[in-house]
Amino acid sequence: MSDHRPLEGCLPSFGRHRTYPPRAGWLLKAHQAVLEDPQVFARPDAPVTLGVGSSMVPALRFWSRAFGLTTDSPIGGPRAGLQPTRHGHWLLGEDGADPYLEDPGSLWLLHWWLLQPPCQVPTWFQLFALAGLSRMTRDEARAGVQRDAVDSGWTAPSDSALTRDITAIVSMYGPTPVPQGHEHAPVEEQLSNPFRALNVLRVEEARGRHHRPGTQELVINRNAGRTVPAAVIGYACLTFADRAAPGARSIALGRLRTDPGSPGRVLLLDSRTVQRALTQIAESDPGLGLAVVDSGDEPALTFRTRPNVLADQVLAAHYQVGRGPGSYC
Repeated sequence: MSDHRPLEGCLPSFGRHRTYPPRAGWLLKAHQAVLEDPQVFARPDAPVTLGVGSSMVPALRFWSRAFGLTTDSPIGGPRAGLQPTRHGHWLLGEDGADPYLEDPGSLWLLHWWLLQPPCQVPTWFQLFALAGLSRMTRDEARAGVQRDAVDSGWTAPSDSALTRDITAIVSMYGPTPVPQGHEHAPVEEQLSNPFRALNVLRVEEARGRHHRPGTQELVINRNAGRTVPAAVIGYACLTFADRAAPGARSIALGRLRTDPGSPGRVLLLDSRTVQRALTQIAESDPGLGLAVVDSGDEPALTFRTRPNVLADQVLAAHYQVGRGPGSYC
């Protein structure tokens, strides 16, 4: 095996959500619950406390950790359990930036956080941040994840675990199913899965003669990123630059668009959208010290200080709060 590890930055975690996508209100519910009781998810009465079915309790816990909003508490003894992260406090706290996820950019921000190291959903990462494909059958998606898992030095995940992942991805992002005999999907079903609003995925009958009749393809909407607010694009680009080019004072826009795990891949952005958003941010606040410049063969984003610091400032200005998620204490 070569040193190339395509799923580097991910954890070998598959199917732990029990096919439940993150439902409306779950993330805020988890945040508030662990503030009250870090061990809430281990309690026998957790379904009553959290107001969800018993089979949903592990899924709710999984998603709050996968989005980076809670983490294992370092405190032993009776306070062991989960605690909110900086991101969790900043977004969902009592004076949080958007606890009810009303801002159109908040779901995109969470989608970005979901695929950041240590990513706990490698199937999501492979589909959105790595493969670069626009159409794939479920069999092709499973095979791609298994191949990249082996290339990363892991044991290949089972077909059943990946089937659970793909089912959850379709439920999370795909269009709301319309029951037979109805013209529209139930309103409660549309509202229960908020990430469907991002319009990043649809399911269609497979093209080509080599597919069996009735085979479905997952279709990634490569234009979906045109709805991402400029501030979220800027935040994602700057946090990616901090990780991908540590110590540098610039990064090529091509890398921001096409590198594995880049904002262009994860947020489904084309080159024009990336450049327009970064130029808009730089021009609206010259004090940030950002600029998009021509650098040799392609434009580059330059910055005068550590990009993570600028990323916090960009997001704080968008949400009109005093500070960004990285500086929350």
